[in-house]
Amino acid sequence: MASSSSVLSLLLFHLFFFLNHPPSSTAHLHKLTTSLRSDHFSDLKPLKNPSPTRFFEVTKPVKVPKTKPCSSLVLQHDFASTYGKPPVVVPYSPPSHCKSQNFSKIVLEWTATCKGRQFDRIFGVWLDGVELLRSCTAEPRKSGIIWTVDKDITRYYSLLLKNQNDQIQNQNLAVYMGNIIDETYTGIYHVNLSFHFYPSDDSNFLKSGYGSRPDLIIPISRNLPLNDGLWFEIQNQTHVESKKFMIPQTAYRAVLEVYVSFHENDEFWYMNPPNEYIDLNNLTGSLPGNSAFREVLVSLDGELVGAVWPFTVIHTGGVNPLLWRPISAIGSFNLPSYDIEITPFLGNLLDGKSHRLGFSVTNALNVWFIDANLHLWLDSKKTQGRLLGHDSKSSSSTSTLSMKGLNATFFIHSTRSISSHGWVESSHGKMTTKTTQDFGFMNKMVMAKNGDLQIVNQKIHFTNDLHTTLPSSTYTLKSTKTFPLYLYFDYTNQGNGSYVAKSKIKMGFNENRFKKVGSALSRTLLNNLQKGRGNMRVKGHLVINGTGATSQVYKYVGPNSCYSRNVSSSNYTILYDEVSDCCSKNVRFMKL
Repeated sequence: MASSSSVLSLLLFHLFFFLNHPPSSTAHLHKLTTSLRSDHFSDLKPLKNPSPTRFFEVTKPVKVPKTKPCSSLVLQHDFASTYGKPPVVVPYSPPSHCKSQNFSKIVLEWTATCKGRQFDRIFGVWLDGVELLRSCTAEPRKSGIIWTVDKDITRYYSLLLKNQNDQIQNQNLAVYMGNIIDETYTGIYHVNLSFHFYPSDDSNFLKSGYGSRPDLIIPISRNLPLNDGLWFEIQNQTHVESKKFMIPQTAYRAVLEVYVSFHENDEFWYMNPPNEYIDLNNLTGSLPGNSAFREVLVSLDGELVGAVWPFTVIHTGGVNPLLWRPISAIGSFNLPSYDIEITPFLGNLLDGKSHRLGFSVTNALNVWFIDANLHLWLDSKKTQGRLLGHDSKSSSSTSTLSMKGLNATFFIHSTRSISSHGWVESSHGKMTTKTTQDFGFMNKMVMAKNGDLQIVNQKIHFTNDLHTTLPSSTYTLKSTKTFPLYLYFDYTNQGNGSYVAKSKIKMGFNENRFKKVGSALSRTLLNNLQKGRGNMRVKGHLVINGTGATSQVYKYVGPNSCYSRNVSSSNYTILYDEVSDCCSKNVRFMKL
């Protein structure tokens, strides 16, 4: 039997969820989060400077042409008591006031301010059901905060300029952010959402054809009206959400872009122990389980066509919220989306009939938010195709290396490979496409100190490989990503209703991307590593004091540009911040 002071579940719920958002599908989590009051958490020391603190996620700035942008403020709204209510919906129309109507870059700019006390909130931005941005809010302080997200949304060009020359009704832009305002949680999020359209110049003009921007984007999301976001909600490992769709019979390429985020009992799925551990220690109902492996599976008409093994995004209230002030966790302000090439299956979709895309999550607990955008490239005439082959293999094992009461060590190893190939015939000629997804997963979990100490060492590795043969050329795209994660969490009971929680975290988002069009080669490298260390002393349900320090090294090398940033912070203060856009022939990438 676990003692009340050593039950890991209480530690996880009280410390990991106390500043977390209430998911839009349930209300009970909000009650759990109030079990640890954070009245003085945001400002542990008197503030000398009352000006708002600028929070940020370290990332490469969007590269834009030198032309002057034509900008539109598409939404201005104060998100107060919006939980369980419909998304904010405003009409959108293409920027007809711009002198030029040919744009080489389109940038979404989200700027928000907040003051007081508030949870972090997941939110999404959709245009006619197509998701443009998935993000998490920053947590405010008494003197206020401000943060900005800039995202390159040029790939949605055909949607953003839809109906530009037609007298058709406006499109709808929807934003959902479930916020709660009461006597305790006072932070209202004041939001400005703008689109910046950069006119093209000779070097930045967007050309059509294979490998260019898509001609049509079909939303694979829920339809309005809703009292929630447009994402599907996956509640458990047997739950499947799906939607019917139909494509034009002129399509010659198809890419499915998938958005994923995980919440509630699966927000820290990579820390969930096996059910055996929970059962033997009588922790059923108090500790999330199903082990520490998850994968999003995508099906087409019931057949598996692709998968997503997601990056472990930590929201701004996760682990120790002081870690993410002002440097936010990797991916928290701009959650990554994941592309799945389904061009080989076009032969099955060009029949003029409806088909169905479905989503499920292996080992899922509630709740996962998932939707997708289907990007299509269209020809001027009907196309035809055929699926030549499709194969999927997977393996997964969980080993208990040791277990004695609440002390245990577990190891999980999983792999999956999905491959397909087919041809499509269009005015470009007969194109044969081969695509492969290869995944690898490793998670070693140590539970010690009678459940008061948990250490997770995890690595996700996957490769997307695309090769298309055209009559007079070839198109090759290969992306290899690795997501390392190390997490240390230690709880010490100090008596008199007080305890100390210490945490250490290391995580990375790394990518090696290779592209070849004909004889032209290009390569991009990304090395994004973040480390944090913090502690909190809690008495009763109040955080008495605490510290949080975070450092991050971001290095990007592209075919025409480079960017690096080395930044560190402690207790809201930036210790150093070194930025460079110089390319070095001897770039050294770090390992976690």
